[in-house]
Amino acid sequence: MANTKSAKKRMLVNRTKAERNKAIKSAVKTSIKKVYAAIEAKDKEAAKAALVDATATLDKATTKGVYHSNNSSRKVSRLAKAVNKMD
Repeated sequence: MANTKSAKKRMLVNRTKAERNKAIKSAVKTSIKKVYAAIEAKDKEAAKAALVDATATLDKATTKGVYHSNNSSRKVSRLAKAVNKMD
């Protein structure tokens, strides 16, 4: 257990930030799953709409510092490639 006042505060702040980061990561994963679900269903319009949503979610996560910009760019690129590969 933390001994000093500042250490106790850091524990609280870190816990709060961890919960926030976990929620953001969960939202990103959900949006990515929606894109792949639309691809599996062979619904190109739904896949494109889900891709726009997933891109926005990833960009927000990047601006909040949850994901590195290269990481989110890679994820968006792979999603876009998968959607564009649909016939």
